[in-house]
Amino acid sequence: MRYRVRYLAPDGKEKSQSFPDKKKRDAQAFLANVQADILKGTYVDPDAGRTTFKQYADEWLAAATTDVLTRDRIEYELRLHVYPVMGHKPIASIQPTTIRDWARKIQEKGLSVGYRRVLFTDVSMILNAAVDDKKIVSNPFAVKSIRRPKPAPTKVVPWPVARLTAFRENMRPRYRVAVDLGAGCGLRQGEIFAVSPVDLDPTRPVLQITRQIKLVRGSLIFAPPKGGKSREVPLPDSVAGRLKQHARDCPPVAVTLPWETLTGEPRTVELYLTTPAALALSRSMFNSGVWKPAIRATGIPDDRHNGMHVLRHTYASVLLDAGESIKALSAYLGHADPGFTLRTYTHLLPASEDRTRRAIDKALGEDQGGDVAPEALDGLDTA
Repeated sequence: MRYRVRYLAPDGKEKSQSFPDKKKRDAQAFLANVQADILKGTYVDPDAGRTTFKQYADEWLAAATTDVLTRDRIEYELRLHVYPVMGHKPIASIQPTTIRDWARKIQEKGLSVGYRRVLFTDVSMILNAAVDDKKIVSNPFAVKSIRRPKPAPTKVVPWPVARLTAFRENMRPRYRVAVDLGAGCGLRQGEIFAVSPVDLDPTRPVLQITRQIKLVRGSLIFAPPKGGKSREVPLPDSVAGRLKQHARDCPPVAVTLPWETLTGEPRTVELYLTTPAALALSRSMFNSGVWKPAIRATGIPDDRHNGMHVLRHTYASVLLDAGESIKALSAYLGHADPGFTLRTYTHLLPASEDRTRRAIDKALGEDQGGDVAPEALDGLDTA
């Protein structure tokens, strides 16, 4: 190793790289490239890329500001589906061919397209952070040959009113109002569990959605609604009446849970829906002990299409059929992007052909006999 290139990295530390005999030009080219990268701000320390993917991902997770549930989910996904393939590899050695090999292996495992898309997103997010931290020059996911799995086109299927009514009758009386809050106000499951009498506006018929109940590492907490944003939804008289009747039959119970994290400040809220032991509801207990028995009793297929989220789909279907706008529906559902609402429910929009024909006929003065009314000719050139 006859030639040694020495230079100062942007952090002020001296770095060096050695080259063998007869490789002076290579050493000079290396130095020129390093100096150019430092000037352009694109310099990456060669030693940084020797950190393994697992080492960097663990550090990234420890510093992540996402909620505990998200961190737990990503850690589980990495440990099960990513680390066995590339956890031991130096992060700089991960190339597009590495990603393609990993993608083939998780496909052969039989993972669903949706789950593989989530894995692609999370791993790419970590490698983007490695680019920002100057661990690698570029993200191998950025090349055109790496494509996220395409989801099979699926359409949400809301329940018809007859099915909703029959299902509600088969629900245990203590929990029937959950159906009303889902199908009548479009609430998510955790938001339904957290509804309180204090959320009813005494001055106007709206329901304030300010919290949800989440299950974190086996314990329940209060947390803001999904996306961290509170919202208002119209409270129909039918739902308001059923809430009042429910409160008479099962008086609301004060429940104390930590706020937002397992170690968060305790908050006490009166809840409409609790267990007979006056405890807050968890999705695992409710789904297996309340929802699924009612599904089977109604003769509805017990599959992922008929989980509790179908109540929100039914709510959306009813509103769209009544002519409600996508923008308003998006706000009521708590979606951050009306475009997402449109993509999800566009197939439920009422057919517009009849409305178009009626509008044009009215504008052109078409009568029932097919003749144009005289007043419709006013202002037209008759020459």
